[in-house]
Amino acid sequence: MKLATWNVNGLRARQDFVLHWLRSRQPDVVGFQELKLTEEQFPFDVFEAEGYRSAIHAQKSWNGVAVLSKHPLEVRECGLPGEEAFGARLISVDVEGIRFITIYAPNGKTLEHDDYPKKLVWYDRLADWLGEHVADGQPAVLCGDFNICTEPIDSWNEDLLKGRIFHTDEERSRMKALADGGWIDSFRRLNPDAQVFSWWDYRGGAFHRKQGLRIDLLLATAPLMERIEKVETDRDYRKKKDGLTASDHAPVIATLKA
Repeated sequence: MKLATWNVNGLRARQDFVLHWLRSRQPDVVGFQELKLTEEQFPFDVFEAEGYRSAIHAQKSWNGVAVLSKHPLEVRECGLPGEEAFGARLISVDVEGIRFITIYAPNGKTLEHDDYPKKLVWYDRLADWLGEHVADGQPAVLCGDFNICTEPIDSWNEDLLKGRIFHTDEERSRMKALADGGWIDSFRRLNPDAQVFSWWDYRGGAFHRKQGLRIDLLLATAPLMERIEKVETDRDYRKKKDGLTASDHAPVIATLKA
């Protein structure tokens, strides 16, 4: 079984590219972020033709999250309560005995912007919500675009960027709070010393110069972590395919033991 997460950076612009990936990688369940479309614009029928059921929480032009699954799913929550002003950024479903949650965390923009302290509050509310909605011992995934470099190794240049957005102690303390709440960074658990990125700026040849950040994560509770045997960043799908332009994020895929 494969579980995945991917910030697609606009589904309407990336639909054919996403289909190319789905056909190639065949994930069982995937969380998408940054849809940038309304529910009426979402291509339910297109994904159904590929064998996927869809659950979405969307808004016009910005944000938006979705879960695609080859298996029956039940929606548990759409949106983080109390954080509606920040947009459509969370959806939670149950699928194959797993609580599958995907998020698109606020960016924060800069330390001087009003969105930065609001981002920290959003994370505090997320941690509280998870404590209330995911039971102890429950197999669960929290995946998505976290917009935080959890550790220095997750940044292409920690010396240059430490203290800037995504690299602050305040943001990292929120990731530690999630870890303290039982959420395990599955990639880092299996690859403690690997420097791998999931996002690269479109500008300045960042991808080819290996100037990226690892901000797309699959966090797992302990019962699910026991089943994960491999986690990979699908770097090949940060490249153009058949003339189709990629997102600035790469998919991240976790493979579970049979």
